[in-house]
Amino acid sequence: MTTTQQPPFPPSEPPRGQGPGSGRGPGDGSGGHIPGDGHDQGQGSGGGHGPGDGPGHSHSHSHGPAAPVSQHLRKVIAAILIPFAVAVVVGLAVLWPGGVPGHERSGVGFDRQTQQATVTKVDEVDCKSVNASGDTPTGDTSTAEGSSAQQQASGTCKKATIRVDTGKDKGRTFTEIVQPDQTRQLHQGEEVVVAYEPSAPKDLQYSVTDVERKFPMALLAGIFALAVVVVGRMRGVMALVALAISFMVLTLFILPAILEGSNPLIVAVVGASAIMLIALYMCHGLSARTSVAVLGTLLSLVLIGLLGSQFIGWAALTGNTDDNTGLIHGLYPHIDMSGLLLAGVIIGSLGVLDDVTVTQTSAVWELHEANPTMGWRGLYRAGIRIGRDHIASVVNTLVLAYAGAALPLLLLFSIAQSSVGTVANSELVAEEIVRTLVGSIGLVASVPVTTALAALVVSADRPGTPAPAAAAPVRGGRGRRRKR
Repeated sequence: MTTTQQPPFPPSEPPRGQGPGSGRGPGDGSGGHIPGDGHDQGQGSGGGHGPGDGPGHSHSHSHGPAAPVSQHLRKVIAAILIPFAVAVVVGLAVLWPGGVPGHERSGVGFDRQTQQATVTKVDEVDCKSVNASGDTPTGDTSTAEGSSAQQQASGTCKKATIRVDTGKDKGRTFTEIVQPDQTRQLHQGEEVVVAYEPSAPKDLQYSVTDVERKFPMALLAGIFALAVVVVGRMRGVMALVALAISFMVLTLFILPAILEGSNPLIVAVVGASAIMLIALYMCHGLSARTSVAVLGTLLSLVLIGLLGSQFIGWAALTGNTDDNTGLIHGLYPHIDMSGLLLAGVIIGSLGVLDDVTVTQTSAVWELHEANPTMGWRGLYRAGIRIGRDHIASVVNTLVLAYAGAALPLLLLFSIAQSSVGTVANSELVAEEIVRTLVGSIGLVASVPVTTALAALVVSADRPGTPAPAAAAPVRGGRGRRRKR
């Protein structure tokens, strides 16, 4: 059986005429190799495939990040992204903080000195015997307060002896009474976190604030990292490295810069852009495909920023809605709390945006590889059909994530039997609604934007040179190309 080798497509790199194998016609059989194709060409290639292989067998694998397939497109993408990357680096340099500014501790909430301690002994005692007033509380026992008071008066309490393990008072012990209705019960040998207030009387300077849970958290993080590496292999390793760098940008740049007085929105935009560039290129390689995903993510973040700024101001959201934000405002009154809210919207949307844009870009690239003659309109229509399923799942994920975070608040409104309008109008819930809807609009917009960009790039790179029909069954020639 005689097979006809498909005429070669015009290669994008290197130009025709350079390197071995240039100028060969069909049937040359010299086994030349074109960089970027991913396999040897011709029947006599070193891959070991001859005419006897048959039309049903082909090896064309792409490993690692793929390079842009056109020098012209590479220049266009670089002309857009290099100035953007330079601007991000300049922003990091200009806004980089000198560290978290110091302040005098308020002793409230998280702003307290803490030490590690261990519960050395727990004894059961009569609650009445440790009641400070010595009187039996009175009141309606049908209420939560009355029931708690009754249990404290007649129930069995625990008297815990706690040893301080760190700090200048290491080895010092103190006692704490645990009421029977208290949520957190102490047990002998348990490691705890204690708050220290130097201005209080000596026997009241220490109090238990939390349990020590570093080991189970570290173990869970180790299991997560192991699962990512086992399933993702090298991609998983790079994803973990990118995650660590993202966390460093957040803790070393974004948070200290905001506390230092920089505009939260500008800091969030610069920090999120740095995270986006590092994470996408580190996980998916320095390629045209990744660059298109970066552009789609960037345009979507701009839309989220504009919408968030408009509606946060329109809805008169202050960003100061609970004890934590109130404490931040009290310690650092110069921080723009509404800007901090918008910064949170941008950073919170970034992670899901990365997923959407990378998926859509990869889908368009694979569609073009499956049918190289498809124009950009056909690629866009096929890609957007994939994107519609992605939109439905991602938006539902985002809404449920915010609803889950606000579940205790929603339960309070349910207990109060408040109407839907009343609940939505409260600033606590309105913040979450604006956060969810603005982020979701950005996610929805990222699908057509990224799909259109990817379709334009791959179709402009090779304008769809039709392949001869006779060459379709041939394997080992140039009919199947990896373009990234």
